[in-house]
Amino acid sequence: MTDGVIDARQPTPFPDRTFAGRLLAIEIGKLGLADPVVLALPRGGVPVAVEVARALDAPLDLVLVRKLGMPDEPEFAAAAVVDGAAAEIVLNEDAIGAADLENRYFEKASADARREIERRRKLYLAGRQPVPLEGRDLVVVDDGIATGTTVRAALKALRRKRPRKLILAVPLVAPSVARQIAREVDLLVALAIPRRFGAVGAFYDDFTQLDDDDVIRLLASVS
Repeated sequence: MTDGVIDARQPTPFPDRTFAGRLLAIEIGKLGLADPVVLALPRGGVPVAVEVARALDAPLDLVLVRKLGMPDEPEFAAAAVVDGAAAEIVLNEDAIGAADLENRYFEKASADARREIERRRKLYLAGRQPVPLEGRDLVVVDDGIATGTTVRAALKALRRKRPRKLILAVPLVAPSVARQIAREVDLLVALAIPRRFGAVGAFYDDFTQLDDDDVIRLLASVS
């Protein structure tokens, strides 16, 4: 552990997200958290978070965030929007400056993102009340972090919920991003921080993309 970062130095690639989630649960279990809540970033973070929630016997909820991709490279985040009473937007300033993006691009992209967030909220969480977060240990889980823009939006919104501790737990994270995010959480827990980092999927043998039905099924398995 260094400067609020736990690097478990697990070998990669991981067989799949479920396997990574079980390893991550072991590391989180060592922390002795009080009354934790596990919060998954859908879709890819859900199978990882399910394993953590089961191991901790903790409630599982979602943080609904949408990445705003670059116009010519949709998978590269220019910004992210997170659901909430007041939408949080986090910009990837380096990417935006390099591309010289105009405001009207963000206006349209953020409107599209909010519509998708609303669709997912109704579909995934229909009839479920949000888990109370104030004063609790929050464990935010994703399947990996390349740029950090999406998860930083989630963390910024969650800080406003006044948790006792805010912890980010991921199977892997890019080194430069780990240093940045460590300043925004009480603790960053990673199974691996590879020095050479490309796409998150390169660190999994099976990185099958999940659909809405997968998310609904996984949430039902721990409800």
